[in-house]
Amino acid sequence: MNKLWIVMLHTYKTRIRSKAFILTTVASLLLILGLTNMQTIVNTFNGDDEDKKQVAVLDESGSFYELLKQQVDATSDNVELTKINQSEQEAEESVMDGGYDALLYLVKNEEGLPEGVLKTATVPEAGWISNIENNLQQTKVMIATQQLGVDPAELTSLYEPVSFEKASLAEGAKTEEELNQARSIVYVLLFVIYFAVIFYGSMIATEVATEKSSRVMEILISSVTPVKQMFGKIFGIALLGMTQFFLIFLVGFLSIKYAPSGGEESTQSPADFTSFIQIDQLPISTVVYAIIFFLLGFLLYATLLAMLGSLVNKVEEANQVITPVILIIVVAFMGAMSGLGNPEAGFVAVMSYIPFFTPMIMFLRVGMLNIPAWEVMLGILILIVTIGVFAVIAAKVYRGGVLMYGNATSFKNFKKAIQLTKK
Repeated sequence: MNKLWIVMLHTYKTRIRSKAFILTTVASLLLILGLTNMQTIVNTFNGDDEDKKQVAVLDESGSFYELLKQQVDATSDNVELTKINQSEQEAEESVMDGGYDALLYLVKNEEGLPEGVLKTATVPEAGWISNIENNLQQTKVMIATQQLGVDPAELTSLYEPVSFEKASLAEGAKTEEELNQARSIVYVLLFVIYFAVIFYGSMIATEVATEKSSRVMEILISSVTPVKQMFGKIFGIALLGMTQFFLIFLVGFLSIKYAPSGGEESTQSPADFTSFIQIDQLPISTVVYAIIFFLLGFLLYATLLAMLGSLVNKVEEANQVITPVILIIVVAFMGAMSGLGNPEAGFVAVMSYIPFFTPMIMFLRVGMLNIPAWEVMLGILILIVTIGVFAVIAAKVYRGGVLMYGNATSFKNFKKAIQLTKK
């Protein structure tokens, strides 16, 4: 056991000091800081957009300006309309000189309804422009209803959204709001599990292949048994991953908690990462299940990838031989993404009991549904038994595989590796 700890700590210390680990960790932390402070960054670079846009209005009809201004003042805080009595050419020159941000030219069509042309000095693409267009549309509707003799209040009530609520009769079922929140949380954590298993699992395979290619393995097996090497590397890389994710979640939590709000508008912006997932509403049970399924999924795939890494001699060969396992992980992830929209689907329930898919699919069901505890425990038990079976097989293959050199990129070498363990 002492040698197992030595291998684990050696793997951990070697990887945590590597440039690749430091660079990926720093890049991940910067990405998290950027996402959690997106609104602040956007406001910093678009500070000028917060000022009111001055729009000059030429109303050829003489009757549309007041109605439009009432609409804009009631619905927009970043646009101010100003009626001018200039020629169109003079107004355009004012826009080009910076006196106004845009020129809105209003005319009356054959039906007596308003039409508009907006002219800006640059490319006319911005949110405040869409606001003017929407308000002009509302003005057109108001004028049209007046012409038809329809009371605007009655028309407003006609277009009001119908009251429609969804409720479940099942005891303890999640509300629609809770389900949407759970979906966003599960969505993020599924990505974490997916990328972590691929990244750290591949790291184990390449670690073994690198040692074999440098002939270090021949020295290691004389002092440490291959089985202890394999599990030492798996636990070492697992500890490395937990360290990295602890830093990422710590920085993310502190950044969300202490990030400047930037006012009410920024907190409601879709660009704000905190509006997508709310840490204070993250259920403790979801976090616990995320950790459990992450660790079990990692152990399952790490065992397979370490076994496959022992069959190759070069890092380039490792990337080829682990491809089937990576494809299985991709299938599990795609199944989980499909199940987000309908977690009660039959294929989701079936996939959740298939060991290779259990870490993601069962976690999806736990996070979004109130399934019986025995189903979760059964999925965890199946996963643990599968890990144990593959650990025994992997230990035998690893013990013989680390001694194999030459052309070892074929899966036929499984039999050869197991035969070496009997000698």
